[in-house]
Amino acid sequence: MELQTLIGEPWADYGLIDSGHGRKLERYGRFRFIRPEPQAMWVPASANWQADGEFIPGSDEEGGGRWQFSGQVPRDGWPLKWDDVAFTAQTTPFRHLGFFPDMAPVWSWMRERLEGVADAEALNLFGYTGVGTLALASQGVKMVHVDASKKSVEGARANARLAGLDDQPVRWMVDDATKFAAREVRRGRRYDGILLDPPKFGRGPEGEVWRLEEGLPRLIQDCRKLLDEKSRFLFLTVYAVRMSALAIGELVSQAFADLPGRVEAGELAVREEARGLLLPTAIWARWRR
Repeated sequence: MELQTLIGEPWADYGLIDSGHGRKLERYGRFRFIRPEPQAMWVPASANWQADGEFIPGSDEEGGGRWQFSGQVPRDGWPLKWDDVAFTAQTTPFRHLGFFPDMAPVWSWMRERLEGVADAEALNLFGYTGVGTLALASQGVKMVHVDASKKSVEGARANARLAGLDDQPVRWMVDDATKFAAREVRRGRRYDGILLDPPKFGRGPEGEVWRLEEGLPRLIQDCRKLLDEKSRFLFLTVYAVRMSALAIGELVSQAFADLPGRVEAGELAVREEARGLLLPTAIWARWRR
């Protein structure tokens, strides 16, 4: 399987300005932030970074830490826009800002796959604050958005209102993604596309435990059952784990061996504005008809 790189290019409200020495400098609208980035092992283009906030990591390996601010950053967030979709950016205790900008090429790719499909319906598992959901809903795709966090789903619904998309046909579900997918299989449901962005570890609304290496194979099998020969795609992203793109590519390839189409895998990366180098962020695998 030949690996590919999906590259997130800068856009008006987001850009990777510079990176190096284990950190990255990004712009989110009118604000600039410094965050840890272990894969930025090179020397940065500039030694003088000016930022409104920096995330200072803790001593543990599980993502702890705190924000340190030097500018007047609104703690309740500020509006950004990708293409025609508005949403809120906000500093979170998890070092990110309420969405994942490296997913931008994925949002565009999903739109292309569903373009011209009558009454298209797609499923977003582990949907978080819903920018991926809204990227498709803005194109008239019926969406089912699932996340175990009530707060995340409330944030996604608030983003829909901000984007003027709260009248679109979106089902907002606070649910365990694996249980929801299994129920959909039993109901005989089908989708034209599925996006899933599972965490390394998580808990469902009723205390269900999710561990990626244990739960992902079964979830992929259930997602396969929710797609058929007329469906257009499945897109899987995986962050922050010791796992290969080849491994998840072969997992998807095996599950989709009976459907026509192609399975591809690779890395997500963001292009740095200072020098044009590529900063890898995640691995992915996808099936497309």
